[in-house]
Amino acid sequence: MTELLSLGFLQRALLAGIMVSLLCGVLSVFVILRRMAFVGVGISHSAFGGVALGFLLAVDPLWTGVGFAVLVALAIEWVQTYSRVEEDTAIGIFFAASMALGLVFLHLSRTYNVDVFGFLFGNILAIGPKQVVEIFGVGAAVLAITLAFYKELVFLSFDEEMAWVSGVPVRALRYLFLVMLALVVIISIYLVGIILVSALLVIPGATAQNLTGHIRSMVIASTAMAVGCVAGGLWLSWLLDFPSGATIVLLLAFLYLLTITVPWLRSHLVKA
Repeated sequence: MTELLSLGFLQRALLAGIMVSLLCGVLSVFVILRRMAFVGVGISHSAFGGVALGFLLAVDPLWTGVGFAVLVALAIEWVQTYSRVEEDTAIGIFFAASMALGLVFLHLSRTYNVDVFGFLFGNILAIGPKQVVEIFGVGAAVLAITLAFYKELVFLSFDEEMAWVSGVPVRALRYLFLVMLALVVIISIYLVGIILVSALLVIPGATAQNLTGHIRSMVIASTAMAVGCVAGGLWLSWLLDFPSGATIVLLLAFLYLLTITVPWLRSHLVKA
């Protein structure tokens, strides 16, 4: 294990993984409480359009992905606020349109290569020093905003109507949360890819909810599980020669099933 940690690429993967899992662990709780799992899926898949645009324009796909994902997140909120369209419908529309645009951009750029595959399915072991700096820069900003508005986000998650009545800037906070979600989705792409990134935003919070009903305990449990599964998933992927992103997600899913199965077995054994 010590020999593995002495490798530069693995050190970068672990540093990036810890930061991303911290962010996803915290935001996952709010995603679950606000029933926004499908929003995370929509934003993550819409980022494909921005990444493909980066390949077309020959610029860093991370930043075109950030811009595209943020615009889509804001558009989803705007459409469901100012039209008769429900949120899940708006997500479905932008999801499909963004993926279609991504395919068109890739067709025009003729860039069906390993880089695109890495963005779709993740390749954390290929993260370079530049990507680590980008992840920590974006991550630090998102964590700072989350801490600054923590109480308001908790209030909004539990009772949005009461938050309106109490004078909390609900609409602004909703837009802000979607922007943070979009930023975290983009930097998480390095870890598990566009296809699997929604799992990091859903499973830790859902697992924590199975363990406790207290918001602070949920955040701690969700973050601990996300960090633990990223570190454990990296080690297992190295040991078993499995794809790192998929291994991390499967480990998270296993923990979630465990939090359902163990109490169920315990209750049935007690009755027996």
